[in-house]
Amino acid sequence: MLRISPEPVDSEVSRMLLAEYFDARAASFPGQTYTRTVPAPEAFTEPTGVFVVAREDDHAIGCGGIRRLAGDSDRTRFEVKHVYIRPQGRGRGWGRVLMGDLQERARSFGADELVLDTHHTLEAAAALYAATGFQPIPAYNDNPNATRWYGKPLT
Repeated sequence: MLRISPEPVDSEVSRMLLAEYFDARAASFPGQTYTRTVPAPEAFTEPTGVFVVAREDDHAIGCGGIRRLAGDSDRTRFEVKHVYIRPQGRGRGWGRVLMGDLQERARSFGADELVLDTHHTLEAAAALYAATGFQPIPAYNDNPNATRWYGKPLT
């Protein structure tokens, strides 16, 4: 059974999962030019953000977070970041469960919209985002690792 719970982004288990995620991205990134950005703990602190760890039988299997984006929009936007499922947990629908959990947490924080960025080489991630209701949107940031941007209204 999968259990998802908040975890400080700088805890030992969060750092371990993020290191795996960053290592995997760097190893497969075109031109080996992946830019690692360690998440700031204050960006993932309630009620303006949260980082979660997914566990199966007390073994960490994945992670992800949301953070509120500052801006002058009349909408409250939260950004999905660092969604990762370890290889042994893939293909079991847990990415959808994790995305659903993050979406509900964003709603509870008053989000009107969720956005995220990704790279075009992450085909499984793009399929997950489409399956969970995200649609392509114009770029909302200048992330050097991103080539695609997605959004999903929550209201």
